[in-house]
Amino acid sequence: MIEPMPVSHPRTVTYSPAYTLVPTYECFNRCTYCNFRTDSGKSPWLSLSEAENKLKQLQTQGVCEILILSGEVHPHSSRRAEWFQRIYDLGELALSLGFLPHTNAGPLSFEEMKALKQVNVSMGLMLEQLTPKLLQTVHRQAPSKIPGVRLQQLEWAGELQIPFTTGLLLGIGETQEDWWETLEAIARIHYTYGHIQEVILQPHSPGSQQSWDAPAFDPDQLPEVIAKAREILPGDITIQIPPNLVGHPQGGHPQACLEAGARDLGGIGPKDEVNPDYPHPTAQELREILEPAGWELVPRLPVYPQYDSWLSPNLRSLVEEWRTTIRTVDSPSPLKL
Repeated sequence: MIEPMPVSHPRTVTYSPAYTLVPTYECFNRCTYCNFRTDSGKSPWLSLSEAENKLKQLQTQGVCEILILSGEVHPHSSRRAEWFQRIYDLGELALSLGFLPHTNAGPLSFEEMKALKQVNVSMGLMLEQLTPKLLQTVHRQAPSKIPGVRLQQLEWAGELQIPFTTGLLLGIGETQEDWWETLEAIARIHYTYGHIQEVILQPHSPGSQQSWDAPAFDPDQLPEVIAKAREILPGDITIQIPPNLVGHPQGGHPQACLEAGARDLGGIGPKDEVNPDYPHPTAQELREILEPAGWELVPRLPVYPQYDSWLSPNLRSLVEEWRTTIRTVDSPSPLKL
């Protein structure tokens, strides 16, 4: 059994000082709302030397989390092994330089997840929505968005004791009932394994690269969804909202989302790779918004304290060092974290 997470101050909001490394933007899926992917051969893969140069520049900038976020190479592609090795090596490199990696690279095999556990303190995969009808619309050309495939990832993560983040993408053609069904599925899996740290509620926000012509998710609905999610999800799962998508003029205000039950703002860095048209606010900008309303913004690690015992000894040692320093280190930096 894992120990419950210590109860935080009720007016505390967390975020992770983070930076995103993208091994490749290439992706065999063609989700019509995507503003991230490129076709095969259209963008170079990130080399280890490039990554090392970038990471060394970050060592004095207050960053703790390195999000390894990748486009997907087909499971049967001749380049799958090379792609996976690059992701593994990036995690190993980040650890060697003192950072805490978190990988989100689409559906993986059980053996791939088992291997990545050795070089990641946590991992993630969005469920988005479980309704199969989206396979006829926005996911028509996205084979890895089959709901059962993504649910399997959550179960494997639980079996492997990998601290995990998942979430919903709202406003891509699903119904309200679909939201509750997806949240209930997450809750059922968590009740079995106890491994889901966070659930992200991400509103669809149109970007300049997507092919799907659809409006943004109605921001007035988001607090309602958060409140219902708080009822459905176990209390030890934190609800996360992306502040760059709820803080822009069409996105409503983060305070209403916090009042409804959200308590985390995710990784804050210089760029949202998934939603590049919506810049992240800095931590200081968020404080200026939240503190007058009585909210305290505090940094966190990409692994929650109740999961430290699941980590290998070398990962746990690094996490313990960060737990000591992050209580006092939250200063402005060139990244404006």
